[in-house]
Amino acid sequence: MEPVFGETERNVARSVELIEAAADRGVQLVVLPELCNTGYVFETRGEAKALAEDVPSGPSTAAWIAAVAARNLHIVGITEREGDTLYNSAVVIGPDGLVGRYRKMHLWADEALFFAPGNLGFPVFETAVGRLGVRICYDGWFPESYRLAALQGAEIVCVPTNWVPIPGQDPARAAMANTLVMAAAHTNSIFVAAADRVGTERGQPFIGQSLIVGPPGWPVAGPAGTDGEEILVARVNLADARRKRN
Repeated sequence: MEPVFGETERNVARSVELIEAAADRGVQLVVLPELCNTGYVFETRGEAKALAEDVPSGPSTAAWIAAVAARNLHIVGITEREGDTLYNSAVVIGPDGLVGRYRKMHLWADEALFFAPGNLGFPVFETAVGRLGVRICYDGWFPESYRLAALQGAEIVCVPTNWVPIPGQDPARAAMANTLVMAAAHTNSIFVAAADRVGTERGQPFIGQSLIVGPPGWPVAGPAGTDGEEILVARVNLADARRKRN
């Protein structure tokens, strides 16, 4: 997906179009990019606060709840407000409404100027499609974040993300983010579905290359391209994660 900074109504409408397109292909679990409703590159905390929303009463979460009322589940990134505190969050939504939320624990670079670190720990959510954990972008650079999910019985970890180029990256090699996702899936015997954004926002490019990885560590869908919106679909049995876990 390619959000446009500050155009929340437009971004949410586009995300609903993509959710519907995926659902029409039989998908039961949809993962969207980090902060896909607002955009990512904030310049001031006041700007972030103006775009932040309460959960679940804010318009973005309400639109997503409506979109999946007759579907199964999706996970999205959202700029969350609780009182005067802001979080880089993801909401987990099912057919019956809000299942839960995850607040990003590991803030990257200037994120710490706008957001507080997550205070909800690393929950695993029991859903109709399986046991799922959520991590956001830079959380995935810390192996223990995936390990905590696996130890709680997670079958899949969903990763809304906004990956950026890594300095010194050889363009002929796989993205560092892809390598870390594959390693996490392999070492913990879990599925990982990582959804990155594309495009450039306020001069910051994003690398795309979303992917879905199975418990052996190999992609079952993707990596996606580096530009242009794209839907990746993988048909898997999430129980394979626990079945193959030692």
